[in-house]
Formats: sequence, C-alpha cells, structure tokens
Amino acid sequence: MGSWDPGDRVTLSARHLECLRRAGKHLDAADFGLDEAELRSLAPLMSLDADQWDAAAREEDALELVAWIRFFTLAEARLPGFEAGAKSPVIPLARVLRQRHEYPPDLTAWIRAHSDNRFLPHGSLLDRL
Repeated sequence: MGSWDPGDRVTLSARHLECLRRAGKHLDAADFGLDEAELRSLAPLMSLDADQWDAAAREEDALELVAWIRFFTLAEARLPGFEAGAKSPVIPLARVLRQRHEYPPDLTAWIRAHSDNRFLPHGSLLDRL
C-alpha cells in the first residue's frame, strides 16, 4: 500500500539548479540542452513546495527566473511527467518576480501562448484567498 514517507520528499539541489540554468539557455531545443537523465531528474521539481522555490529564487537574478519560468511552461506542455496544474513552479517564481517589481510586462502573454495550464501564471484563486 502506498504511504507517504518524508524521506521521499524531493529537494532542490545544486545539480537541479545547474540543469535549470542550462535548460533556460536552450529553450528552443527539443531536449532543452539536457540529456534524458537530467530531464527525468527535473520532472519531480514540478511538485516542489513554493517555499523551496522562494529560497532558490532569492539567489537568482530576474533574467534567470524568467528563463526558468519559460522552461517549466514549455516542459509542462511538451514533456510527459511534467504536468503540474496549480502546483507548477511557474506560480511561485512569477510571484517572486512580481514582489521584486521585476515581472516583465509581456511574460503573462507569452506563458498563455505556450501553455494550456489555466493556473499559470497566478495560481488557483483558492490559493490566493
């Protein structure tokens, strides 16, 4: 029977961040410049808690965060195992950019043009209440 084990919790590692930085530079490539194992290692990040994304985002500049948002938007649309709905990392990363007043004015239109996830970029209305 499947039971939750806190040891199964995925945490954002330096290796994940390196893969995200590389993927953000190869958004036009089908594999985002990553090998199959690296892509598989990123799929569980789609369900990370917002607090992990908030902590990681503190160390990154706005251009890097926009690249991550674009990667996760495209990965969810293109790759199996990257479906996230209201748990998408795009939501906390976009929130960080808005809090910093660094959210690009054209980013929402880009996200909507490249995704059918109705929760992007703002999240669930219930989560915002």
